[in-house]
Amino acid sequence: MSRKNKSYLAELKYQAVGDYLSGEGPLREICKKYGIRDKHTLQDWIKLYNGHKELKCHTGGSRMTKGRKTTYEERIVFVKECIENGCNYTEIAQKHQVGYQQIYTWVQKYKKYGEDALKDRQGRRKKDYKPQTEEERLRLENATLKRQLYLSQMEIDVLKNCRSWRGGIAEPDQTVASLSDCKRTA
Repeated sequence: MSRKNKSYLAELKYQAVGDYLSGEGPLREICKKYGIRDKHTLQDWIKLYNGHKELKCHTGGSRMTKGRKTTYEERIVFVKECIENGCNYTEIAQKHQVGYQQIYTWVQKYKKYGEDALKDRQGRRKKDYKPQTEEERLRLENATLKRQLYLSQMEIDVLKNCRSWRGGIAEPDQTVASLSDCKRTA
């Protein structure tokens, strides 16, 4: 028999925790009074309360939702609404029928890179990418130069290996392509 996760209102959580902390009864009695399935649930709320954390209204249930396609403008609205509501990702995800993780990711991107980070880049090739800011342009140039350095170093290593396999010196004008016939002669 499978159980569905139960959701409790924030007011009920605060009342149950308050009753327990004021000594109105043991955990099991308070759970029975408020219809809480398990004493461990109440214990978790008490830990949160004592840790000065907020007892939110929705904690049970799955956050996994099949997302839907959204526009750039919608994403901006969702992110701003989420930030205004104290980053309550679950509430915004349910309200707009998008995935929790998607809302979370959009908010993080927005905080780090601004509104342009919310543009849909799916299906676009990296070589077609045009940097939006000077910092982004420099990062892209740095990554390109690192890649070129890596490829040059690989070519040098291949030439060195070929030299040692032949027991001689490779010609200076030889490239990796012309050394493809280079095999170990033993």
